[in-house]
Amino acid sequence: MTLTITSVGKRFGGFVALDDVSLEIPGGELVALLGPSGSGKTTLLRILAGLEAPDVGAVRDDGADLVGQTARARNVGLVFQHYALFRHLTVYENIAFALRVRKRPKREIDARVRELIGLIQLEGLERRMPAQLSGGQRQRVALARALAAAPRLLLLDEPFGALDAQVRTELRRWLRRLHDELHVTTVFVTHDQEEAFEVADRVVIMNRGRIEQVGRPGEIFDHPASDFVVRFLGPVTYLPPGVGGDRAYVRPHDLELVRAPGPADLVGTVVRVTPLGATARVEVAVAEVDGPIYAAVERRQLAALGLAAGDRVGLSLRHARALPSTAPVAA
Repeated sequence: MTLTITSVGKRFGGFVALDDVSLEIPGGELVALLGPSGSGKTTLLRILAGLEAPDVGAVRDDGADLVGQTARARNVGLVFQHYALFRHLTVYENIAFALRVRKRPKREIDARVRELIGLIQLEGLERRMPAQLSGGQRQRVALARALAAAPRLLLLDEPFGALDAQVRTELRRWLRRLHDELHVTTVFVTHDQEEAFEVADRVVIMNRGRIEQVGRPGEIFDHPASDFVVRFLGPVTYLPPGVGGDRAYVRPHDLELVRAPGPADLVGTVVRVTPLGATARVEVAVAEVDGPIYAAVERRQLAALGLAAGDRVGLSLRHARALPSTAPVAA
């Protein structure tokens, strides 16, 4: 299937949820809709699912109009943040539910459920109730249930949002491996940049109901299309004219700290040092730059430098990136 979204718009009263959104998703691709709250990503997902209808525009599957079809007719698999499992049904029965509703033969149901239980790596837990599972296990069951009827399109709305950080990391890697095995066309909503970049083939960055940029993770990070994308992808420092080029910016991992005085592109004062596992974030105030500069420093290097709040420090640029044409010129 090739899913084609053309000039879709949606309003809720005076609020513009989607504004002239167009996107093409080839069959078998895993696409992430990434953006802040209110950017329109969940509304777009609900329109793809048939849970909302666009005010204007078209949604087509290999040329066939989807807007007039029900969610069930579209053969879409849905997974939400809070699992939505049937509490009174076992793991086996939760996964089998969609097949029983479709009145599939008992032998076919059993074969399909056991296949999916193997895929989600929950063998031996078929008779457990949802309350007896961990959050990560419950979300795997929700994914298996969505896949049971072999959907043409799998839609995931913040599927790992209710889980702790470690489980989220494990599940998103598992989801990527699962997709590589099944190749189901998949669209998932997230506000987590790292999650989108690790899992998706392509990322769609949304803001205020519009698409800011579409591309592969590396393309978006290295070549952001707008000032919004530059800022949304993490801490950024706009460089003063003559430092790193006429229109440039730098990210924390592109800065190297040296003890002042010493050869450096900028000189400032350490405001705060925050340990973050294997690295530390060093906040530096520089007179020529409006706002703080954040540098990412390995803990061993930080120990060698012996930096503390109030120390003078030099910042050398490992790599300065050109600003997109829509970004402001640094003052």
